[in-house]
Amino acid sequence: MSDAPNHEPDRDIRGERPEESGDPWTRLPSMTPATPSAAAPTKPARAGGPPPGAPAASGAGIPARAPGTGRPAGAGRVRTLADPAAAGPFPPGGRTVAPSPLDPGASLDPHRIHRTLREDFPLTYDPLLRAWVLSRYADVAAALTDERFTHGHRPGDPPCARAHVDVDVEALRAVTERTAYVLARRIAERSRADLVADFCHWLPAGTVAAAVGVPYRDMMRLVRGRAAGALAGECGGQIAVREKALASFLGNVLADPDQVAALRDAPVGLVARAWTESLRRDPPVQIAVRRTSAEVPVSGGVVPAGASVALLVGSAGRDPERFREPDRFDPFRDDPGQLTYGAGFCPAVLLAELEAEYALRALFTAMPRLRLADGFRPAFTGLITRAPRSLIVRPGG
Repeated sequence: MSDAPNHEPDRDIRGERPEESGDPWTRLPSMTPATPSAAAPTKPARAGGPPPGAPAASGAGIPARAPGTGRPAGAGRVRTLADPAAAGPFPPGGRTVAPSPLDPGASLDPHRIHRTLREDFPLTYDPLLRAWVLSRYADVAAALTDERFTHGHRPGDPPCARAHVDVDVEALRAVTERTAYVLARRIAERSRADLVADFCHWLPAGTVAAAVGVPYRDMMRLVRGRAAGALAGECGGQIAVREKALASFLGNVLADPDQVAALRDAPVGLVARAWTESLRRDPPVQIAVRRTSAEVPVSGGVVPAGASVALLVGSAGRDPERFREPDRFDPFRDDPGQLTYGAGFCPAVLLAELEAEYALRALFTAMPRLRLADGFRPAFTGLITRAPRSLIVRPGG
């Protein structure tokens, strides 16, 4: 731990962490498994279909992908039962059941589950999420923009971009730079520090506070409420997501000495590529939920109309059909892409990019020998949102 855990950048700032307001563009349904209606007898589900109580998909016979893609020909088939014991023994070979993104251990290692879903169950119904699950990049990326899917508030999508027309970009740049350098100087003289608690937690909130004229002493009390809304409306709720995204970005950079050397004095363009790469590999939002307004063909079948759909953004970012060596953090890759933010203008998207840029510049300027503490490796955790809980560093090398 750092010499001063959760060290406050100003003695007038309250020390407690503010309430997490939940993910601003994910609305998960109830986590309680669906219960079959008492009026209808429980029947075993057909292989390739959802469990009893789930909406039936039409067009289940649509083939997965064309031969030669490296995907199993039977992808998307699943056998599950609401009450397996009531249906008698399973056929020889046992059950074929898709894993759930909410399975035990998924918070520490979701990637094994995501890999199985992408390869064998690109379309499956999850009774824990009470939603159909999409895990491949092509399907998730399409669902985030397809008008047949209702849309949550993803910063940078067209409706969001049209709402922001009077944003002073240079003013946001100035307050982001100033806030980053103030925070970096406050931890530069310590022997050890936790960048999550002492830097990432404060930079997104402090930037918004400065931009809307909230005094530092009131920052943590007001910045996630009405004051933040004065800057960006719904985008003000993105502060918690930007905090996690920044922690993941710094964790990815500092975990590799070669990346530290490459990005220490890097031009803006390279820092932006590293930021995009971190959003791809370790997105702060892992699962987004949408609802269909019509039937939608996807890999492995057809999502029915009126269905809840869980989009595994974390899985999509590591799809080998879209990215070479998807588990590797590589700012220089020639197949970049990320799904956390849309492509349009939005203060939340702009601030996130600026915070990543000036975080690196401020930290490396104030602490030229900054490195992770001996023996420490960032541990990413979380199911719905995901990031390192701590980044223990030695400011003086």
